[in-house]
Amino acid sequence: MTALALIGATARLGGRTVLDSVDLAVDGGELVVVVGPNGAGKSSAIRALAGVLPLTGGQAQLAGDAVAALSARVRASRVAYLPQEPRIAWNLPAVEVAALGAPFLAEADALERARAVLDEVEAGHLADRGVAEMSGGERARVLLARSLATEARALLVDEPTAGLDPEAQLMVLERLKARAAAGQAVLVSLHDLGLAARFADRVVVMNAGRVEAHAPPLAALTPEVMAQVFGLSSCWIEGPDGPLLSIGRYSDGSAAGVCSPSSPA
Repeated sequence: MTALALIGATARLGGRTVLDSVDLAVDGGELVVVVGPNGAGKSSAIRALAGVLPLTGGQAQLAGDAVAALSARVRASRVAYLPQEPRIAWNLPAVEVAALGAPFLAEADALERARAVLDEVEAGHLADRGVAEMSGGERARVLLARSLATEARALLVDEPTAGLDPEAQLMVLERLKARAAAGQAVLVSLHDLGLAARFADRVVVMNAGRVEAHAPPLAALTPEVMAQVFGLSSCWIEGPDGPLLSIGRYSDGSAAGVCSPSSPA
């Protein structure tokens, strides 16, 4: 059964359409990445699946059931949600923040799982430190750990690499990929097209609230889509670990690409 689905989803914010008949689905075992320019609808799609953005048309589903018909408790048991701008109001130790991701466990079990997921995101040494005493990157790891502490079948992660250094960005995507490999359905939004191309099983390209492409990276991030949606020149080149997406700006408004004609597209 599909873990996450938007079916003809339409939504408006402030009089503007942010989702325009969007269809997408994520099964267990998949890492699907949503990309697009600012205002494309990436966060709106994730928020609709989390049940925090009401739809004006269509439906958002978790494990086949309409999100709008589920109680907050049932939603929390089916999906974990890490928003783009998470906030922590109190200076709690990291282990207690991470334990909030396991609300259905006894306290001792939740704290045990919290320490395990902090280790998973290479933040075990921060377990007993207050989150207000951490750098932004350290807090980001703790909040990711909180979302990973869940037993939910699906993960919704909105821009988890923002503000992180390159090593930490790779760590985050490696952990999300591992969660998908273990059977969870993972939907993540990213601005970094290189990371999307490298880690995604499928890429959903959004623009102005609509889905422009929805396919494996090579088929979704074509030179035509990259030019139309992002205004970038691009091509795929062979790297040591598989195809890599090379991108650049058009310097003079022409259609010249960033790769030589002999490079694979």
